[in-house]
Amino acid sequence: MILFRCLHAGMLALLVLTMPLPALGKAPCLAPDAVCAAASRVFRIAAFDPLASAVLLEPGLLVTNRHAVADAKEVTIFLARDGQVSAQVVATAYGGDLILLRAPAINAPAYFATANAGPEGQFFTIGADIRSHAIRVYTPGRLLLSLAEGKPLARLHTDAYSQPGNSGGALVDSAGRLVAIVTSGGEGRNEAIPVAEIKKLKALSGPEHEAQSRALGLAYRKCIEALEAVPASRKWLPLETAAIVKDQCGRTNNRQLWDLAGQTFARQGKAEDAIEMFSRALDQDPNAINSMLSMVVALHLNGGYTEEVPILHRLINIIPADAGVLRLGVQAGAWGKNEALLKKSLRLMDTHFPKLAPMARSFIEKNPAPPARRRKP
Repeated sequence: MILFRCLHAGMLALLVLTMPLPALGKAPCLAPDAVCAAASRVFRIAAFDPLASAVLLEPGLLVTNRHAVADAKEVTIFLARDGQVSAQVVATAYGGDLILLRAPAINAPAYFATANAGPEGQFFTIGADIRSHAIRVYTPGRLLLSLAEGKPLARLHTDAYSQPGNSGGALVDSAGRLVAIVTSGGEGRNEAIPVAEIKKLKALSGPEHEAQSRALGLAYRKCIEALEAVPASRKWLPLETAAIVKDQCGRTNNRQLWDLAGQTFARQGKAEDAIEMFSRALDQDPNAINSMLSMVVALHLNGGYTEEVPILHRLINIIPADAGVLRLGVQAGAWGKNEALLKKSLRLMDTHFPKLAPMARSFIEKNPAPPARRRKP
């Protein structure tokens, strides 16, 4: 599973110049006219992350993801028709993955129209292309899950196409209205922060929040740098690095980074630390599909077959044609002694992956013992 891992090497930023707004570079746009027009409000930026995105909300004011900026005080905004301008990062005490940028040189004829994401709507990601760096409108999608109730930092979960570089970009409806800010995702399960959060962000932003903003930005930097410093070939995490990941990623209050930290721990055989991170993530957003997937894998590695059963039941309802989920459903159903999960997983395998079903039935007939748990150092 991949979140927009290019946390420091694959985020895109988007901005706008004086009236009238510039056209969408050279990237073709096959979306409705209103969506194509909205692309003029999205810009490529560079800060802590050298490639990210930002959205022009109103004259001189943009929004992007905090993880693209970290503790940087200035951001470079690339204009659609060559050239660039600097933007000042606005200090904020807001706890989510958003931050404001001030760039007086960038203007617009009006405020960006906004809307709530309805369950039947069609949504388009607009962001900087990782190869061409041009602003693109991507293939539309729909909501997979709505916002989790009672969870202020919960995100929208869609299958609207996104790729590295789109973080900080816009998620718009078919009328070209801003519904959310793109933040993370992977494998067709993408996430965005609802536009209503921008009002909270503005209320908690200003010079009086400088100290808190600097501390939060530094935690982002230390967390991301520690995650990127973990060699893929290393079997075990050095204790010092593990401590930094646990402490600094925890301080960010960012579910995406908690997921990445948990995945890092899981790959290192530290299933209990991974489960702790994923538990935090799911407490912040119970509808986070990628967090659910990561949690069931960590539980599986730790022998927690009974604990993963209810999560797998939910995942099978959300993404019934996911081969990995169905395999885990068969194994957890057998080892966790949950016949309902086992039968449902087999039935869906017959429908979506008929070539895999005989292997699953052979596994059940052999009734193998669960594997020994992996030990951490």
